[in-house]
Amino acid sequence: MTLQLGDTAPNFQATTTAGDIDFYEWAGDSWVIFFSHPADYTPVCTTELGTVARYKEDFDKRGVKTIAISVDGIEDHHGWVKDIEETQDTTVEFPIVADEDKSVANAYGMIHPKADTTATVRSVFIIDPDKKIRLTLTYPAATGRNFKELLRVIDALQLTDGHKVATPANWEQGDDVIIVPSLKDEDEIARRFPKGYQEIKPYLRLTPQPDKA
Repeated sequence: MTLQLGDTAPNFQATTTAGDIDFYEWAGDSWVIFFSHPADYTPVCTTELGTVARYKEDFDKRGVKTIAISVDGIEDHHGWVKDIEETQDTTVEFPIVADEDKSVANAYGMIHPKADTTATVRSVFIIDPDKKIRLTLTYPAATGRNFKELLRVIDALQLTDGHKVATPANWEQGDDVIIVPSLKDEDEIARRFPKGYQEIKPYLRLTPQPDKA
């Protein structure tokens, strides 16, 4: 079964580079970026995990935990982490799941047989504190992911969860946002958006970004 937006992320128990974990207990009340990589000791994956490690402060200030997975064994993971830290000039502090039996990868639909029957593809899941899946992305093996985009999505999700707004195309932190079309009451609009708004069309109303709730 394919996991879709709004589905509950499957729980699992696994051996990781940070020890044995229960995913739900490890995640706690945090947002989570859960991402798979095809294999240890491969070039694109090395740059990706190095990037995630370097972005730790950015994830921390948004209340986000990161966790990676592949079907390699735990010893390979530990050995590869040393290479990541050496070549990417960083320290890997997030766990990497060793999923040799593919049970977690299969639960999350990370094996795509037409792409590779034995390895996980580059899947990404953003999971909120209620364990609901809020974003899914799948990249081809030869294309490294843009983790700045994942930070942007986290910012948008956390903002729109707290306010009756949506974010326009190419939105960045601090840009104007869109008042959701379902909000009609002018008194409520004035209360929620004291800086006012620009009506381009009745369904397209721009307002300065409110503070996060």
